[in-house]
Amino acid sequence: MSTHYETLQNADSYRGAFQVDPPASLGERHLWPRKPGFFIVHAATAAALAQPPGASTEAPPHTAELPEAPSATAGGRVLVPAQWGLVPHWVKSASDARLRAPKLVNAKSDNASTGTAFRDAWLNGQRCIVPMAAFYEDDLRSGKAVPTRIARVDGQPMGVAGLWARWQGADGEVIISYCLLTVNANNHALLHRYGQPGSEKSMPAILNEGAYDAWLTARPDKAKEFMRQYAAQWLTANPVEKKADKVPKGPLD
Repeated sequence: MSTHYETLQNADSYRGAFQVDPPASLGERHLWPRKPGFFIVHAATAAALAQPPGASTEAPPHTAELPEAPSATAGGRVLVPAQWGLVPHWVKSASDARLRAPKLVNAKSDNASTGTAFRDAWLNGQRCIVPMAAFYEDDLRSGKAVPTRIARVDGQPMGVAGLWARWQGADGEVIISYCLLTVNANNHALLHRYGQPGSEKSMPAILNEGAYDAWLTARPDKAKEFMRQYAAQWLTANPVEKKADKVPKGPLD
């Protein structure tokens, strides 16, 4: 289960692959849990995230430091800056949110509708698309962890299915966050090689380009139809040699 992925570092990739305006700052290339990234939703959803129904129209609440979001494009999709690592709305404090988020970067699609942390986001249709260039998995077949970069064969960006959440503390602090949805990969021709031996294998739920809007608008009872493996022949895996690209072993900042 991936806890490291590569963001898009070409502004044109946002426009060409997702029909959204790129952010003013592309941010860090390598993303880890609880770091600021981006997800994509429709404009109406983005407006609700910024000012949910019933919220005061007076002074806006303090929001966790994230890049400024661009405006909606003609296609109606919006890129939203957010923290990777879901913070459920029922979390009681910011300190609790910091502890939970690193453990909630991925949600298994087979129990997203029932698991305590993800159930409300799933049932409320809080679905998003997470743009990325690649994700990383450890190859442990040699007995030593070898970080491996998984990307599309054609080099094009991937749109991964995700869930978002909006948390607001008693003092008005707001955290917008998201997680990736994953599917079982035990029988996947490529991804079954990675992860701990004997453990369940999983992979991000990579969406087909033509399904982006359908995923964002599907009814909750239809959403699981999008939770499918991405064909192995459309993916390529390459071991990482640069130490800077390896998954950090120390505690999260």
